Amino acid sequence: MHALHRRPALLGQKGPFISFTFDDFPRSAGTVGAAILERYGVRATFYVAMGLMGTTNELGELFEAEDLQSLARRGHELGNHSYSHRKCCEMTSASFQQDIERSKEAMREASGIVPSDNFAYPYGEVTLTTKETLRSSTSSCRTTNAGLLGPEVDLNFLSANRLYGDGPIDPVRRLIDENRLQKSWLIFYTHDISPTPSPFGCTPTFLENAVSIALESGAKVLPIGGVLRELATSS
Repeated sequence: MHALHRRPALLGQKGPFISFTFDDFPRSAGTVGAAILERYGVRATFYVAMGLMGTTNELGELFEAEDLQSLARRGHELGNHSYSHRKCCEMTSASFQQDIERSKEAMREASGIVPSDNFAYPYGEVTLTTKETLRSSTSSCRTTNAGLLGPEVDLNFLSANRLYGDGPIDPVRRLIDENRLQKSWLIFYTHDISPTPSPFGCTPTFLENAVSIALESGAKVLPIGGVLRELATSS
C-alpha cells in the first residue's frame, strides 16, 4: 500500500510541521475545538461529510451549514470526507469518486463555500484502486495510519495520529518531541470535543494540552492546506 501509487512531495528539512484535524465533524469540534486552537492563534482542517449535516450520532450533534460558514470566516480549512461517509471498499471506484464530488457540490449549495481538495478516507480505509483514482482529483488524502511524515511525503497516504480520551499527555509529548527532532510533519485527528467525549473524541483539556505542547516545540502549526503551500513555495 505504501509503495504503490505514490504522489511524492519533498519535506526535506522544512519542518517541523503539526496539523490538527477533525473528522465528520461534530458541532463540538467546530465550537469548542476551534475556539481552543484560535486562542493559540492557529487553525485546523475540518473534514466534512456532507451527508451527515444536521444529524446526530454517537459523536453528538453534527455540523450545520452555519458552522461551515463560521469556520471558513475564522480561517479554518474545510476539507472533504465524502458525502455518504462509507468505506471505499464498499463502493466501486467510480461511485466513490462521484460521492466525493457530491459532497463538494452539497457544500457549495448549503453554504456557498468551495471546499479544499484535501481529502480524508472515511474510517481511514484505503484501497490501491482508490489511492490511484484520487491522485488526479485531490491535493492530498489523509489516512488514520499512525506515524510521522518525511523526509518524503506520499500525498496519497498521509499518516495521522489519534487524539482520543483524556490522556495521559506524555505519549503526545513524546510524539511531538520526536517530530521536532526529525523536522517532520505530524498530523493529529479527533472527532467530538467534550468533558465526556465519545470513544472517538477527546476532552477540551487534552486538546488544549496538545496544542500548547505543539507550539512550545517550535513547530509550524498549520492546516493541511497550509503545510502543502509551504512545501510548494519553500526552497
